[in-house]
Amino acid sequence: MTFFLKSKKFSKRMKNKIQELYDLMYLNLGPQGWWPVYDLKLKKCVYIPNRYTKNSPKLIFEISVGALLTQNTSWINVEKALAKLKEEGYLSPKKIYEASFEKLYELIRSSGYYRQKAEKLKNLSLFFIKNSLKELSKKNVFELRKMLLEIKGIGRETADSIILYGFQKPIFVIDSYTRRIYLRFFGDEKEYDYDELREIFEKSLKPDLKIYSEYHALFVEVAKRYCLKKIPLCEKCFLSLKCFYAKEFKNGKYTLSKNRQIS
Repeated sequence: MTFFLKSKKFSKRMKNKIQELYDLMYLNLGPQGWWPVYDLKLKKCVYIPNRYTKNSPKLIFEISVGALLTQNTSWINVEKALAKLKEEGYLSPKKIYEASFEKLYELIRSSGYYRQKAEKLKNLSLFFIKNSLKELSKKNVFELRKMLLEIKGIGRETADSIILYGFQKPIFVIDSYTRRIYLRFFGDEKEYDYDELREIFEKSLKPDLKIYSEYHALFVEVAKRYCLKKIPLCEKCFLSLKCFYAKEFKNGKYTLSKNRQIS
């Protein structure tokens, strides 16, 4: 049951199914309030449902740093690094760029690959020093994306997260959770390139900041609660009646051998 965007018949069906998947997740889980930002008073990252007002320059940079640090690690580890950066007064482009590598290693060690990430953070900080946020905000999505991808250490997922959650421009973020749920829900075993899968969602949805933000965040929540990497908890998941993968559940086993362990 694979849907092909090249076919008008399947394209319409795809759009309906993509919208249905979003509606099911939003109805059952509600707004997620992404991106999480660190609160100095509460000493933890907080989520703010329905936060779609314009981000401050400080918040744009914090979200950008978080998007970079979350590469190849869990958010729990990123939160510890953000806490140190913010509590010690280093969460600004100038402070990070001027900091010694040894100091950055100390501050972001919890995020893993801290040596590589320290260098990436300096590259990102220099980008924000050289380019005014006012001018960056005037760029369209793909002009801004091109600029971000030219920064050494910034890949497509990181760039798109910065654009969507930081600059609040509509681009659909693809991560391992998105890929896992998409492949299982639709029973689609094609190996999609990042931008191929991004375009499937963008061609099926109107370019809406709220929908793109919530959709990605909802994917993460469903993946963490139910759609686990190795053996998903289909019997507990509210998507099971519509999910192709869940319908293949028989006697505690899944018949889609290729998709049994999707990253």
